[in-house]
Amino acid sequence: MFTESDEIRIVTETIRQAGREKIAPVAATTDATGELDRDVLTLLWDLGLMTMVFPPEHGGPEQNKGTLLCVAVEEIARHCASSALMLIIQAVGSFPLLHGGSPELLARILPRIVKNRELAAYLVSEPGAGSDVSALRTTAVRDGADYILNGTKCFSTNGPVASYYTVLARTSDKGRNGLTFFLVERDTPGLTVGKIERKLGQRGSKTSEMYLDGVRVPVANVLGEVDKGFLLAMQDFDMSRPAIGAQALGIAEGAFEQMVKHSKERKTFGQALCEHQMIQQIIADSATKIEAARGLIYRAAAQFDNGQRNTKLASMGKLFASDAAMQITTDAIQVFGGYGYMQDYPVERMFRDAKLTQIFEGANQIQRLVIAREILKETA
Repeated sequence: MFTESDEIRIVTETIRQAGREKIAPVAATTDATGELDRDVLTLLWDLGLMTMVFPPEHGGPEQNKGTLLCVAVEEIARHCASSALMLIIQAVGSFPLLHGGSPELLARILPRIVKNRELAAYLVSEPGAGSDVSALRTTAVRDGADYILNGTKCFSTNGPVASYYTVLARTSDKGRNGLTFFLVERDTPGLTVGKIERKLGQRGSKTSEMYLDGVRVPVANVLGEVDKGFLLAMQDFDMSRPAIGAQALGIAEGAFEQMVKHSKERKTFGQALCEHQMIQQIIADSATKIEAARGLIYRAAAQFDNGQRNTKLASMGKLFASDAAMQITTDAIQVFGGYGYMQDYPVERMFRDAKLTQIFEGANQIQRLVIAREILKETA
C-alpha cells in the first residue's frame, strides 16, 4: 500500500504550488503556440525534476525515484500535459544511458547534461514498427571501433530540441533478440531532424521524424549488452508506464476540478447543475476512477522503487488511468455543454491531451496483452 513519506509530501506540495502559480497561467498559450514556455522549462530544472531518475550525485533523489517521478508528473499534468511530458521523456530517454552506459561514458556525459541542462530523446518507433518492436529496421553495423547506424525513426518527442538520443537499432537478424541501444549525440554527422509533427494534443512538446544516414558512433556508446536492447527497453517500460498513468491521472484530476467547479456555478432549470442526479452520477464515477487509478499507479511505482517486478501493475496503471482520463475529460466537456467545446475553457485541451496517454509507451491494446501474459505466467 502506498503511504506518503515526509519527503514525498514536501515534494508534492512544492510542485503543486509551482504548477498552480507558474505553469497553469501559461498552459493555454503553450497549447496554442506549440512552444513550451522557456520559463517553465527552467522551473522544471530548478526544481530538480528533469534529473528525477538520475543518480544522487547528478541531481537525483536517494530513493523513491519512480514514485517521485509519478508525483511530479501528476501534479504538473493537472495544469499542462505538455510540461509533464518533458519529465517523462527526459526519464525515458535517459534510462538506457543510466542503466546501460559504461562507468566511463556516464562519467563523461552526465555532468555535461546536468550543467548544460540538456534534453533527451528516445528513438525507438519507426514508420513500420511501433508496438511491434521486433519489426525495427534501423541497422547498426560494426565497422572497426565504430558502429554505423542507418534508418528512420518517427514520433520522436524532443527530436528537434534534444542534445542526446538513445537509439534502438538492429545489430543482428534475430528478431527482438537482435536489438541494441546506442547513445547518439546531437552534432553527430548524419543525424538530421525530419518532419515536425502537427499533433492533436500535448502540442507544447516537439515531435518529429529523425533520420540516421551513416551515423558513426564509437563502440563505447553501446548501451547495455549487444543484442540485449529489447530487455533494456522492457525495463524502461516498467519505469515509464506508471509515469504515463500519472500523467493521465493528472489530466483527469484537472478536468474533474473544472467539472465540479462549473457544475456548482452553472444553473439550469432553476438549480445548480450539480443538484441534478445525472451530473452527480458523472461526478461520483469520475472521482471513483481517479482514486482507483491512483492506487494502481503508486503501487506499481512502489514496486519499481523496491526492485520488484512490476510489469503487470505498470501496465494496469497505465491502461486504467488513461482510459479513465479519456472518459473523465469527455464527461467534463458534456458537463460544460457547448462551452466545453470551446477553446476558451481548459477541458477542451485536456480532452485532446488525454488521448495520447492511451497510445504511447505501448497502446492500451498491447497493455491488455501484457497483463494477460503476466497473469498466465503467475498461474502456470
